[in-house]
Amino acid sequence: MKLTILKNNLINGISSVERISQKNISLPILETVLFETYKNFLKLSTTNLESGINWYNLAKIEKQGKICIPVKFLATFLNLLPEKPILLEVKNSSLELKCGSYNTKIKGNDPKDFPIIPEVKEGDFMSISSPILCQSLNKILNIPSPSVARPEISGILFIIQKDLLKLVATDSFRLAETKINLEKELEKEYSLILPQPAAREVVNIFGEKEGNLKIYLSPNQIFFEYMMETLEHPQIQFTSRLIEGEYPNYQEIIPKKYTTHLVLPKEEFLKQIKTAGLFSGKINEVKIKIRPKEGKVEIFSQNPDLGEYNSFLKGKIEGKEMEISFNHRFLTDGISKIRSKEVIFDLTNEEGPAILKPTDTQDYFYIIMPIKTV
Repeated sequence: MKLTILKNNLINGISSVERISQKNISLPILETVLFETYKNFLKLSTTNLESGINWYNLAKIEKQGKICIPVKFLATFLNLLPEKPILLEVKNSSLELKCGSYNTKIKGNDPKDFPIIPEVKEGDFMSISSPILCQSLNKILNIPSPSVARPEISGILFIIQKDLLKLVATDSFRLAETKINLEKELEKEYSLILPQPAAREVVNIFGEKEGNLKIYLSPNQIFFEYMMETLEHPQIQFTSRLIEGEYPNYQEIIPKKYTTHLVLPKEEFLKQIKTAGLFSGKINEVKIKIRPKEGKVEIFSQNPDLGEYNSFLKGKIEGKEMEISFNHRFLTDGISKIRSKEVIFDLTNEEGPAILKPTDTQDYFYIIMPIKTV
């Protein structure tokens, strides 16, 4: 292999692929990046066996070839080089780098040992705005928690219904759903569970990209593909295994009726809950007292070591008077993801699920279970 590439292009490629590489004593090849020439492109690949990523960039190719190089070490080294083109050449199982007055050899690994990354399969796919997908994932990304007993709730549920994509996440104590309208109607309906770490990588990799992503679907794998701006060729391909199992029927816990309906100023509500959280105890409890006749909500918390907190805010309130407790961390997480100036807060009863929604759209809701008082 022999090629020349701009330093900044190579750094961008390494930074794109190094994030999923992991230290692995039994499989040190997983700590490397595979350099591989492909026509007029340099292709960089990394994998952790659960997910994999390919990055492509045009380069001046003089000789085809491939080699594996420790990716973390290489990333640090490249940042120290001058702003000049880099000549890369494989010699005797090492990668020789020449950049200005720098001439370095890095010992490589046999590319035959590098695991195969599944390729994008042609077939049914959806095209979706990269910023919109990543913004939607960000709203629910931190909700799932690892579960050995129930691995299906450890990921993000993707439901594709013709021209609508629903993203759902839960940890049994709270649940959120966000919706995205698709540009193209799919022939079939799909339901799949993307592992949380893979969903996080999707946001990290594509979050600042403009334009659309192609998402290819298969029974046990999902493929994300981002095309180059000037060429009809992939720039980044990311693939991940899916979580097996059936996701809980979350529609059953969505409240159909409420006994108390509130419309509150979002920023003030969020600020008061965060402040009350400073005085909460070990179970992160804050109490909310709804006073419909007075048109106000009282917020209270106490800690035997710190003291107590009490505040109120005005809002539009319908329904019965109620006193209810919530985990302040879960509550602030739900409120903070809402972008409207006001937030709808519907309550069923003191022990039933509550739901948070924006006032200006119907593309997001957040369900939270109250803390049961003894």
